Amino acid sequence: MEYTLKDIDKILSFKTWSDKQKIDALLQMDCTMYCNLGSDSTIAEKKEVKRKSKDIYKAIKKVDKAMGDLFLSDVDQ
Repeated sequence: MEYTLKDIDKILSFKTWSDKQKIDALLQMDCTMYCNLGSDSTIAEKKEVKRKSKDIYKAIKKVDKAMGDLFLSDVDQ
């Protein structure tokens, strides 16, 4: 199933999913956003994807603090 950014809270609330499954679903969303960027993408589109990535990484931080911190520190560089 394809999840969107609107599903972040829903993914985090799944009781039957392991932490790994939650992180995998969140990273899949992130990967899809970056794969849809191209050389013809505008600066505004690239900034929007980066902003949305931060939201995803903040959600990952709720599941695995160390991993979330690592992703957030990397995106800020």
